[in-house]
Amino acid sequence: MPCVELSRQELNRDTLGARILGGFWVGLDVRQRTGSTNVDLAAAAEAGAPEGSVLVAEAQDAGRGRAGRSWVSPPGAGLTFSVLLRPAEVPRERWGWVPLLAGAALASSVAAVAGVETWLKWPNDLLAGADRKKTAGLLAEVAGDAVVLGIGLNVTLTEAELPPDRPDTTSLALAGATVTDRAELLPAVLNTLAEEYESWRWHGGDAASSGLLDAYRRRCDTLGRDVRVDVPAGDPLHGRAVDIDADGRLVVDTASGRVAVAAGDVIHVRPRDDS
Repeated sequence: MPCVELSRQELNRDTLGARILGGFWVGLDVRQRTGSTNVDLAAAAEAGAPEGSVLVAEAQDAGRGRAGRSWVSPPGAGLTFSVLLRPAEVPRERWGWVPLLAGAALASSVAAVAGVETWLKWPNDLLAGADRKKTAGLLAEVAGDAVVLGIGLNVTLTEAELPPDRPDTTSLALAGATVTDRAELLPAVLNTLAEEYESWRWHGGDAASSGLLDAYRRRCDTLGRDVRVDVPAGDPLHGRAVDIDADGRLVVDTASGRVAVAAGDVIHVRPRDDS
């Protein structure tokens, strides 16, 4: 593993603001601690906060992932932030692409800055390193006419600091990243996210014409794998993940035919077959 300086220096609002604010991002709040950046920003959205608002927390006590899972990280060991989007020009039925768009932007920006290979497990878990373990999770929630998007990225967590019940998780440092400076990572992620979001919005949320669909497919480590999908209601699905459709759904080839899954937890049963 490359030798990396595992600094946990506090994020400086003025320094970050100089690199982030202007253009799409219009507001930046950096807090030492909060319950949940998504909850706080959703409340701000209801109160009329503008699109392009960013809320960063050094630590959060009640962070949530998909399916209500908790997300806890030691102060300074990760990036925990939420952004406010108002995609008014995009039909609501296409808003489901927001977390997939964010996952693709996160994967490409982290790979470029941290120097580590990245992939996505459908719908938006970031995988990194040779073992392809989870390094980040995303949660998008609708708040009135807005979407609040939260991201939690493990940056310098050690083996001892990872959840003991989640052997499938890692951090960028453990995955061999050559850069773990959060003040470098956050602007890169936000700038890439803004570019991809504005392109998608300009195309009316059409993932195919904006290029998002192809970009996501290239990053998706789930495709080509045998999977089990635990869906919100009903029995788990078993089969081969064969495609991501125009609505962002995972298409699974099961024994009884192809099924497009809009929501669910995916378990990679076997390595993907690229032959």
